[in-house]
Amino acid sequence: MALLVHLLSCSFGLGSWVAVNGLWVELPLIVNQLPEGWDLPSYLTVIIQLANLGPLLATLMQKLCPGRLKERAVIYTILVTGVVACFLLAAFWAETTVVGGALHSTAFLIITFFLSLVDCTSSVTFLPFMMQLPPKYITTYFIGEGLSGFVPGLVALGQGVGVTKCANVTQPSDNETHMETQYLPPHFSPEVFFFFLAVMMVVSLTAFTLLTRVPRTFQLSTEDLACDPVASVSSGLDNLATEHPEKHKSHSEWTRSRSLLAKPRYSGYQFGFIYFLVVWVNGLTNGLLPSVQTYSCMPYGDVAYHLSAALSSMANPVAWTAFGAYNMAMAALSPCPLLQGTVAGQTLIVLSWVFFVGALSYVKVMVGVILRDEGHSALVWCGAAVQLGSMAGALTMFPLVNVYQLFQAGDTCSTRCPL
Repeated sequence: MALLVHLLSCSFGLGSWVAVNGLWVELPLIVNQLPEGWDLPSYLTVIIQLANLGPLLATLMQKLCPGRLKERAVIYTILVTGVVACFLLAAFWAETTVVGGALHSTAFLIITFFLSLVDCTSSVTFLPFMMQLPPKYITTYFIGEGLSGFVPGLVALGQGVGVTKCANVTQPSDNETHMETQYLPPHFSPEVFFFFLAVMMVVSLTAFTLLTRVPRTFQLSTEDLACDPVASVSSGLDNLATEHPEKHKSHSEWTRSRSLLAKPRYSGYQFGFIYFLVVWVNGLTNGLLPSVQTYSCMPYGDVAYHLSAALSSMANPVAWTAFGAYNMAMAALSPCPLLQGTVAGQTLIVLSWVFFVGALSYVKVMVGVILRDEGHSALVWCGAAVQLGSMAGALTMFPLVNVYQLFQAGDTCSTRCPL
């Protein structure tokens, strides 16, 4: 039974961010097929931040109408929405319409919003549900959450980049020959990849359904429960303590546990620094840098962009945040960054993105470990800091990319840069 619950917990966590992570690693194959072009990542960062409406509404409903919003019903709803949205994405991702006199990939952007709504809301619903299980299964859940970025990246590597080649093409209008970039097909299409994401969401939905059927005597073993379930479980959308009071410790035991947790280990200044670090790190990883990844990588070719997108989602914490500055500098120099057209330049930009994401992911994990023992309130403020930093980064970069056009696109074959 324990092995089965570990497997189900991991599979359940896989559905937390697999859809949005899958969109990011698939961008190298679709950024040249959708009308937004290189600006598409900046649109995605803003859409993902708008999707924070989901957790905001869930939190408000719980505060204003406690008990009305059932945790399991919410999780079922968002998982089913994720499955449907992934199938719709596979069918309609390339559909475009004219909006404001310009062609836009409205279907892709609208479906992306719903996928982001699913993943953002999972942050405030999945973990409270998992905290009804013994603590060892929460660790397995986090492993599954990590795999939600690793698995799509691995599949994207197998998909291939749609290798480009430069060919001389004669234009009928002026009868002159121009160098043109031609894209070779990947090993399988984006439709197949999006269908794979739908399958992953089905796996997560199935795992959650089976987890809800775990025998209560096993699920609520008092000797395995976390020391502060009142502060965690009851702060979710269902108050398990009131539903099954016979399964919990006596009031005096909970009082002693809560008094031990009431004394913080960090000063106000230390908490302030930790939350500032969360805001800064998430501003970089979720807002500032993703908006310009195309500009920093595409001048080196599609292979460099594809590898940086796929491998960075699989990265381990092995480098410093200085790589972020290099990535931003190469985007600012687009379409003629340093070492363009060389193997060294391609290698450096890929490694820079992998190390950047890996290092800051490590920082986020360590902050989570620090705050986990400080109680539910500390984690709530951590979540607020994550969203604040992500939103600040996205809203900062969107006008710079799309309004002021500080970053310039180029073509791998036709762009001529000074030596």
